[in-house]
Amino acid sequence: MFRIGLMGCGMVADYGHLPSIVATPGLTLASLYDPSEEHLAAAAAKFGKPAVFTDVDAFFRSGIDAVVVTSPAPVHRENVRDAARYGKHVLWEKSLAMTDQDAEAMILAMHDAGKLLVTGFCYRFSPSALEIRDLIASGAIGELRAMRLIYIWNLHGKYQKDANGTMVLNERRVGRMLEGGPMVDCGVHQIDLARWWTGSEVIREVCAAAWIEDYEAPDHMWLHLDHESGVHSMVEMSFAYNHTATEPVVYFSYDLIGTEGVIRYDREADLFDVRSSRGTQRLQRHHEKDFDGMYAAFARALETGDRGNLPSGEDGLIATRIARRATEEVIRTRLRPAKT
Repeated sequence: MFRIGLMGCGMVADYGHLPSIVATPGLTLASLYDPSEEHLAAAAAKFGKPAVFTDVDAFFRSGIDAVVVTSPAPVHRENVRDAARYGKHVLWEKSLAMTDQDAEAMILAMHDAGKLLVTGFCYRFSPSALEIRDLIASGAIGELRAMRLIYIWNLHGKYQKDANGTMVLNERRVGRMLEGGPMVDCGVHQIDLARWWTGSEVIREVCAAAWIEDYEAPDHMWLHLDHESGVHSMVEMSFAYNHTATEPVVYFSYDLIGTEGVIRYDREADLFDVRSSRGTQRLQRHHEKDFDGMYAAFARALETGDRGNLPSGEDGLIATRIARRATEEVIRTRLRPAKT
């Protein structure tokens, strides 16, 4: 049984990581770290009363074997380097770090410590994502030539109610825009899937963007990727789609186009099928995220040392580097309307 410590008791830990750690055979939730005693108390009460710490050194000395880093991106470098210093395996959540240089330093520190470092790209572990990979490999649609991966949504809306019921800016959305925007925050999952499904590196990128609000980063982006294999991938991401609507709609879809057919996945339409000259194969659609599958793989990796389908730290860095480079490029070349 591996004793897991988690750093950062925020929303993604609450709905994704903590329930799956508790539910995974071979793992036990032993310790929590967060600077907020309120966050610690709420998470501990909900997830089996693990030991809680606001002191980071006491947390790392609490007998844990591995650390899950779900804290805000600006403190990831410190968290991971502490884990390396104490000799703990790490699963780190995106966004990895605020700069590529920080991420590279974290990967090096974990390598020098001789400990496992994996990236929490939970989309890989959806049964639908795994099935898409198998379908591509089996030639179900011939030779894969193009992919279109779309996730346009409102990041829970521009506004939220405070404790007094007053509408204020949604702090979570503001924070993610300040940390890099939709391509850096969410688009890394699609970039990782494109690399993983094709088994092929990206050799060229073309990007475009729109600013619905005036953050430095754009809140709607398009990213075109050419792979060494000749496949072309298009990733579209938005945090501004319906962001002020009282009844927002979301679009999450994958379209994979081959020489002999197409694979379609549409979350909102509850659709997952393969269409080719052999007919139409309708498949069971699963949610695009699978934290349980990711933590089952993490437990196996801790036991065997084999990552299996778990993305490495380098995989996380590559996806983040592509997303950040594209975002920086559209910021640099942004055209602003002339003042009248």
